[in-house]
Amino acid sequence: MDFQDSPQEAAFRKDVRAFIKQEMPPGLSRRGKGGAMFGGGGGRFLQEGYWQKLRGWLDKLNERGWVAPAWPTEYGGAGLTVIEQFILNQEMATLGAPRSPNVIGLGWAGPTIILYGTDEQKKQHLPPILKAESFWCQGFSEPEAGSDLASLQTRAVRDGDDYIINGQKIWTSGAHGAGWMIMLARTDPDAPKHKGISYFLLDMKSPGITVRPLVNMAGSHDFNEVFFDNVRVPQENLVGEENRGWYIGTTTLDFERSGIATGVSHALTVDDYVQYIREQNGASFGGPTMRYELADRAVEAQVEQMLNYQVIGVQARGMVPSNEASIAKLFSTELDQRIADTGLKLLGTYGQLMKDSPHTKMNGRLPSMYLYATTSTIGGGTSEVQRNIIAQRGLGLPRG
Repeated sequence: MDFQDSPQEAAFRKDVRAFIKQEMPPGLSRRGKGGAMFGGGGGRFLQEGYWQKLRGWLDKLNERGWVAPAWPTEYGGAGLTVIEQFILNQEMATLGAPRSPNVIGLGWAGPTIILYGTDEQKKQHLPPILKAESFWCQGFSEPEAGSDLASLQTRAVRDGDDYIINGQKIWTSGAHGAGWMIMLARTDPDAPKHKGISYFLLDMKSPGITVRPLVNMAGSHDFNEVFFDNVRVPQENLVGEENRGWYIGTTTLDFERSGIATGVSHALTVDDYVQYIREQNGASFGGPTMRYELADRAVEAQVEQMLNYQVIGVQARGMVPSNEASIAKLFSTELDQRIADTGLKLLGTYGQLMKDSPHTKMNGRLPSMYLYATTSTIGGGTSEVQRNIIAQRGLGLPRG
């Protein structure tokens, strides 16, 4: 991996940095006074004027195609290379510039429609996704089909010009606020499990859909159960060929997937801890050993970014990172928990105070950060799954 930008990449980085500093509205940055990182940011959408500011910012990004930088230019993207996407993500994370909250629409629904959708599907769905006017959720996982997704049992039966869908999805992020769902359902129960699945675009306002909240231990409503009771989906909402949905669902555009934004965020959070100690004249609840613990976290944050560089280096050579991505994901999510744990040690009893307390420290972000960190090693593929991938694909070890 060449860590130095080429002249063209350096010019692009300079352009991105200047654009963010000049165009991002005041009060929109994820970094507040003194550089401290805000928490997850979900509550900020409730602040007066925040959504309007965000929409204005997204409009500016859209003018450059940077809301969906990997999408082809003819569909409103920028057609950037993976290195250019890496630079864009790195600079936006460093400066605290928010991205579109329409993650599933931009990352999964949009690319699938671009590659496999009809002209009418592209015309109907791509512009609202870019403008954050149409939010999406992903109906893949089921109670008995998590890691083994191909075991899904939700059925879609053809009935004239419609499909009738019955079944259940679970852990559906954002289903309570989404207007559309990308969904996998079984259309041929007699076919081998990977070959009888179809891919649908589902209007969440369709009769027969019930969304039930799953509230996590941090008190946040992110996940849901979704039930389908004789839900009719028009045939024109089928993406690609019937029974080929599994293969469509595994296809993406050439997105940069190094996780550099998380790596940058971890490094900045450690910097926040150090700044807090300086503001307290060197005092912390961790005692003399806190200095060494913070040094460990700072080194680990740099290691994480080196693993991010390894992933992007593989992509830049036109290959798909497999065990490299699993190594980076495993290290990053476990570091997420160590950083949260260090933060609680640093604040002592103050670390238990939420944002609504007048005595809170560091914007009261530590309690929710700690609770959310427990899920890091589960979402997106558990640590056990990542270790299996590393062992089998990276080290060539046999299955146990």
